[in-house]
Amino acid sequence: MIQKEIQSASDVLKKGGLILYPTDTVWGIGCDATNEEAVKKVYQLKKRVDSKALICLVANQAMLERHVTEVPEVAYDIMDLAEKPTTIVFDQPKEIAQNLIAKDNTLAIRVASDKFCQYLINKFGKPIVSTSANISGFPTPKHFKEISPEILKGVDYVVNLPDENKNPFPSSIIKLSNDGQVKVIRE
Repeated sequence: MIQKEIQSASDVLKKGGLILYPTDTVWGIGCDATNEEAVKKVYQLKKRVDSKALICLVANQAMLERHVTEVPEVAYDIMDLAEKPTTIVFDQPKEIAQNLIAKDNTLAIRVASDKFCQYLINKFGKPIVSTSANISGFPTPKHFKEISPEILKGVDYVVNLPDENKNPFPSSIIKLSNDGQVKVIRE
């Protein structure tokens, strides 16, 4: 069943569509992080201004290195030692949709710790957007049953693994600047 879901979700991502899927944190809305039109659809569905950046998931550190000009050494320690999913804001992303990159030329990226997400991203072959499955300004749904009908109808595919999401809390977010500055944005 998981292989079928990975194939179906990957097919939708390749066509520039939106998926609703269980991540290593909360249920997420996802799309091809290299496709500006797909990213635009996510902002529209969430009714979110595109100046507020979205998180991007990669399958592994090698994929991270392909999309960040310089990964600070401390990032590897943070990823290895983190006790919960941790998103890192990196300077100088590359080969990513321009409307996913913040005005200060940064991008929030998390190496997925969830097996389903890792398999999906590897099958797709590119990073995918991961943003909470809610309209901007409304509470983040902690479980599938809390996702609004508007979100459910607004995506092109809903991954059929409703019990997969076991850690229904947003990730920690840490900003690492290439000049050595470290700032905790969300614990």
